[in-house]
Amino acid sequence: MIQFYKKRDFGTFISDSFNFFKLYGKNYFKNYILINGLLLILMVTVFIFGYKELFSQIFGSNLGGDTYYFERYFSENAGMLIGVGVLTFVLFMILAIINYLYPVFYLKRIATGAKNIKTDDILGDFKKNAGKIVKLCLGITFIVAPLSLFLVGFSYLLIFVLIGIFLIMLVYPTLFNVITFLMYDYFNSGRGFMESLSYSIRAQFSYPNGSEKSPYWKYWGAAFVMFIIISTASSVFTYIPMIFFYGSILTSTPDGNFEQDPFTGGFGIAFFVFYGISMLLSFFLSNLLYVNAGLMYYDSRTDLHQKVELEEIDTIGINE
Repeated sequence: MIQFYKKRDFGTFISDSFNFFKLYGKNYFKNYILINGLLLILMVTVFIFGYKELFSQIFGSNLGGDTYYFERYFSENAGMLIGVGVLTFVLFMILAIINYLYPVFYLKRIATGAKNIKTDDILGDFKKNAGKIVKLCLGITFIVAPLSLFLVGFSYLLIFVLIGIFLIMLVYPTLFNVITFLMYDYFNSGRGFMESLSYSIRAQFSYPNGSEKSPYWKYWGAAFVMFIIISTASSVFTYIPMIFFYGSILTSTPDGNFEQDPFTGGFGIAFFVFYGISMLLSFFLSNLLYVNAGLMYYDSRTDLHQKVELEEIDTIGINE
């Protein structure tokens, strides 16, 4: 059993994140698939067929001397493209809500002593907190997202003076931690949105008592390492089809057919199957990030560490 409300160092965040899935992974992903499985399949299907059609048009355009072939395709299929775009956006929003909040509700139950969590328990948490979820989405859309885009955009502008590269490496993990801390705190502390946002920012740089060493670097480092692990693992399935793609172009004799639409036939199927696997793997591996961030959040709640330890001591005699 993992103790959640306790101080951790950088290495412990990484090891305990993996230990969490060793202990609870079977139950965690069982519920995750039951809640999220159909949405994941729909999302991947829409992306695969959408990208296949888009890439086919890009590679097949302008071959007959028609310089407006690609533009004409968009004008002739505007309704379909808008419909697919709206569907993709809706699916993405629902997936984002579930992917972010599922770990929040799951860890909250585990941290309070639950052992065998059922799908209905998590669905009940979503229903019970529906109003707060709507407020959270609105707050992130109109407050957090614009500020985040400004910081990221400013960092990209500074790439021209080199310092931007280092800023981006600092900004991305920090923003991720702030947003995940916001979600954990909003559904664990009873605070309002703005109060939780304020806490999530302050918690990156100091503990509540203010007398301990800043946790910023261990939080940033743990998130950064997880980003690297997940990016490396999921990109393997993306690089494999790209290697075959460029290998086919460089080694095969041009006959006009492959060049006109390289995404047809067996190669096209294999390419997008690997792409779909990469997407699914990214969704599943992202849970490592969210659980890791959850452990950071519980680390930051030093106000509850002693209280939980005393409660555990009180239950020793009862359990014997």
